[in-house]
Amino acid sequence: MPEPDVLSVFFLAALALGIAPGPDNIFVLTQSALYGRLAGFVVTLGLCTGLLVHTTAVAFGIAAIFSASTIAFTAIKLLGAAYLLYLAWQALKAGTSRFSASTETEPSLSQLYRRGIVMNITNPKVAIFFLAFLPQFADPSAGPLVPQLLGLGCLFILATILVFGLVAWSAGFLGEWLKRSPTAQLVLNRIAALVFVGLALRLAVTQR
Repeated sequence: MPEPDVLSVFFLAALALGIAPGPDNIFVLTQSALYGRLAGFVVTLGLCTGLLVHTTAVAFGIAAIFSASTIAFTAIKLLGAAYLLYLAWQALKAGTSRFSASTETEPSLSQLYRRGIVMNITNPKVAIFFLAFLPQFADPSAGPLVPQLLGLGCLFILATILVFGLVAWSAGFLGEWLKRSPTAQLVLNRIAALVFVGLALRLAVTQR
């Protein structure tokens, strides 16, 4: 494995990247505010599962092949954009029903977990970012690269859980307030829909 000082720098960089505004932490924020802290934590676990997939892909060289394929890149980003538009439509339909007596429209924890996975995996920039970022901290003289890259990926995931977990916990306060304000529920669902549409458009026009 890399030296402890290298791992420290890597971990601090991962924390900084998690704090920087981006699609994933905005997604955690909106889901936590709408459905509560637990929902945000579950979405975070889903996102981190996606990161584990990207880490494995980089470690075994799959991402290198993927990043060289324009067709694969375009297909994945359009799939991700379509999924975000679907979430926007769901948010628009939700209205204030999330906090009403009926919970039919409330996503289950397994659905929230899957949302996190799909949100992360269908963002091709994550795979390319990992491909560019992780190898910088690997040391060929320290042993086989695959275990090093997997270890770095796990360290990045730990940093992500810490940052996104804090985002989910903080947004939970907003969710508690929403329970007492039907108007605020409606407004936040509209805002969430706009956020999802914005993220979808951003992803659709992303270039490698």
